[in-house]
Amino acid sequence: MALLRPTLSLALLLSLPALAADDVRVYRCVGSNGAVALQDKPCTAGRQQVRDLQRPRDPPPRVVSTEAAPPAPVQTPPMREREVRHVYIQPPQPMYECVSEDGDRYTSDNNEGNPRWVPLWTTVWYPHGHPGGAYPGPHPGPRPAGSGSTIGTPIGGGPPVYRPPSVGVGVNVPAGNILVRDTCHALPPQEVCARLRDRRWELDRRYNSALQSERTAISKEQRGIDARLAQDCGG
Repeated sequence: MALLRPTLSLALLLSLPALAADDVRVYRCVGSNGAVALQDKPCTAGRQQVRDLQRPRDPPPRVVSTEAAPPAPVQTPPMREREVRHVYIQPPQPMYECVSEDGDRYTSDNNEGNPRWVPLWTTVWYPHGHPGGAYPGPHPGPRPAGSGSTIGTPIGGGPPVYRPPSVGVGVNVPAGNILVRDTCHALPPQEVCARLRDRRWELDRRYNSALQSERTAISKEQRGIDARLAQDCGG
């Protein structure tokens, strides 16, 4: 019987397939008392089970590069052609308040001040008379005793003064023309809008009692004021 066991073990070894180079063969031995043992050699007694397992393999070595990878190219969005717009902003139309020579106030769209030509006057003196501005003065009176000069009354009143006998009569004569203008100053935008609204209300009040020929001119002025209010004053 003792000779039979080595013979069976040898027969089992010869009947097992050849192992690959990377395989591992494990023997599971069960004794008569039920104890289980795993070993890499055939069992010497009891029952035997053979398991062929694949030997664990180490992963291939990882190649680490010291050079940094190039950055990914940045995708820039395509540039759209820039649209150019020209915006023209018209400044508010100015308004001026002017004062005439008589102190009357009026509004105007320019600062020319109602230019006009007025005659220019000057004084011409005629000999052997009393000096005067616009009108000749009285003739010199008699010479007082011991005064050595003539006496007269100046134009515009006043005490008597002594005049030399060579002074004549003064007469105003035209010497040409001179251009004069009224004094004007610009109004602030808020005041301009307020006066336009006042003028619009005044035209509405006059329209009902105006003649048909006057209503055409009033309507035309109203349209101009409405357009100016919409553009410069926000309606």
